[in-house]
This record gives sequence, structure tokens and C-alpha cells, in this order.
Amino acid sequence: MWKFVAACLVMLSAPGAAFAQGPGQTELLWLGQSAMRITTPGGKVIQLDPFITQNPKTPAEWKDLDKLGHLDLILVTHGHGDHVGDAPTLACKHNVPIYAPAGLNDTFTALGLVPAELAPRMNKGGTVSPLGPDIKISMTHADHSSEFIYTDPQTNKRQVYVGGEPVGFIIELENGFKIYHMGDTDLFGDMRLIGERYKPDLVLVPIGGHFVMNPTDAAYAVREYLKPRYVIRVHYGTFPQLRGTPEEFKRALGQSATEVIVMNPGDKHRF
Repeated sequence: MWKFVAACLVMLSAPGAAFAQGPGQTELLWLGQSAMRITTPGGKVIQLDPFITQNPKTPAEWKDLDKLGHLDLILVTHGHGDHVGDAPTLACKHNVPIYAPAGLNDTFTALGLVPAELAPRMNKGGTVSPLGPDIKISMTHADHSSEFIYTDPQTNKRQVYVGGEPVGFIIELENGFKIYHMGDTDLFGDMRLIGERYKPDLVLVPIGGHFVMNPTDAAYAVREYLKPRYVIRVHYGTFPQLRGTPEEFKRALGQSATEVIVMNPGDKHRF
């Protein structure tokens, strides 16, 4: 118990104010890779895959975690460092839960990174409403891996831990707007089922290749399976292996009813 308290006290500081926005709007702030902050129409703030302070694509002004302002919830798609990032720090800082694959949250608590009450267990197929009944968060399949690598601060030894299975998230907001954060994933046929079942308005699609879909496969998923109103391209250019580009995705998508929202790290977009 004491190591949980100590972990939070070390990382504790006062939260900043939430970014002001007009009523009925949804705001997205992209911080590079898959890190996306969502401010809902009702003012709730959700941070997805908060790889921020060590992210080479995050603008310098956003590497100060206080700049994120108040957070209400953290979502993590899998155990890799470029997605877990600052999640335990932010959970303790704001005293808010992390929803992640159940095995990953078990590892967070076993290592003393977050207390159990901030690491609720969830799995694919589950739907939760931790921010109230008007916001629904569902966990979906993703085709990837999810080991969690942790360096013990006392021994400086790097070890690999259980990270659960990788997931994506469907986030349905107060006004019915649905966001599908795909996490890291390959192309798989049940994306069609996800599209038909949830009918996402906005898809955050990884396009970098090597570890995730390349631009051609990502475009196929969007055009043939998901068919959203909007798409934002993420998870590219952060590391040398992620060679897929937005231009390649745009060409592969071709003529489509889906609007491609162009964002650079540090940009905000409102719907």
C-alpha cells in the first residue's frame, strides 16, 4: 500500500485549467504518435496514449505536462512505451483512472506505478461510462502485441512484463459523436464489423507501416470497412521505421466520402 501512495506523491502536482471551448463542440489536440487529448462537448477531458515527454514529435511547449490542463480520464491501447508514455504519472497527478488492457493494468499495480483504484480492469467487448452515462467507452480488437518494458529505478535493470492484449477504443460522446481510436493494428477483416456495429464518425488511423498498417492498408480499412465521416492520420514519422506518409495515404484513399483532417503535432481541431 505504501509504495502505491509513494508513487503518486512523487508525481503529484496541481492540475491546470481545462481549455475553454464553445458549447456542443468536440476538440482534439494531437501531440504526435498516437497521443490525442479529447475535450468533449460537456467539458470532460480524455487523454489517449499519452506518449508526451519522451516523444520526439511532441512540440516543446507541450512536454510540460501541466500544459495539458485538467484531465478526467486516461485511455491506453497497449503496453508499448510509445503509448503508455506518461500515463502512470498523469493518473497520479490528476487522481484519475487509466483504462487499458486488463493485463497491463495488473502490471501497473504490481509494479507500484499506480494504485489499484486508478487501474480498473477491462477487456475487449466491455463498455464503461466512468465519466457519466452520456459518455460510453468500448474496447475493441487490435492486431498487434502489448508487452510492457520497465526499467527498475533501483537496479537499472530492463525487464519485460505482461501487457495484456492490444485494443482499440470506441468513444461515444454526449452528443452522439463517435471516435474510433484504432491503437496500433494491422488490417483485419473484423474492422468491417466494427464499422457496421459502431458507425464511427471519426477514425484515428495509424499509417506508418512496419509496426502498424502502411498507408495503403490504412486507406483500405477506412474506405472499405469503416467509412467514417472524418479521418485523422496518426502514428507515422516518429521513428525511422514508420515511413508511411500522409501523402501516400491520401493517394491510396482516392475518391472517398471521408474527409481527411490534416493535423500536425500541437494542432487542435474542433468538430
